[in-house]
Amino acid sequence: MRKPRELQEDARYHVTARANRKEMILDAGPMKELFLSVVRRAKQKYRFRMENFCVMGNHFHFVIQPGRGESLSTIMRWILSVFAMAFNRIRSLTGHVWGCRFFSRIIVGLWALVEVFDYIDENPVKANQVENKRDWCYGGLWHRRIGDQSILDELPQWAGLLFPAHSVMLIGGWTRTPRDSASLRRCSDEAQSEDTGAIR
Repeated sequence: MRKPRELQEDARYHVTARANRKEMILDAGPMKELFLSVVRRAKQKYRFRMENFCVMGNHFHFVIQPGRGESLSTIMRWILSVFAMAFNRIRSLTGHVWGCRFFSRIIVGLWALVEVFDYIDENPVKANQVENKRDWCYGGLWHRRIGDQSILDELPQWAGLLFPAHSVMLIGGWTRTPRDSASLRRCSDEAQSEDTGAIR
């Protein structure tokens, strides 16, 4: 008998889910973009705040806060199932895409939130995907730095003290550097490296 999920009104959660058999279903840039497009659609369907995220080759992380009256399980079930249907259609597959049910943990306190943010931001660095966490274009840090708010919600002003890497949009916006331009080109090339078809 599985353990009941801990849920609390107005709580902020660290959520993660992994692909079935740990397969690298999200390894290709276009598949990551496909997954993020599903998250964008979820934001149109449900009320929730997304404060940080990271999409890796076989799993993802969210810092998510469902709106009042919204169900975390409903939101996540929709995201996972819609992506799974799109993935199977593109790959001409059937069956499970995700492994066990998604993991969620209520984030209690500011320092716990800092630890989760740091863990999420450092994920691609520890996996040797990038040298600098700021260069991972499938994470919240990158999206916040370039001003893409299609998934992320604005952080409160106090967050600039806790998450200085995320505070660029709070203190005057983004000034592109040569390093940023190179990262943008890399992300664009990855996004076009494979045809994933259209989501319907």
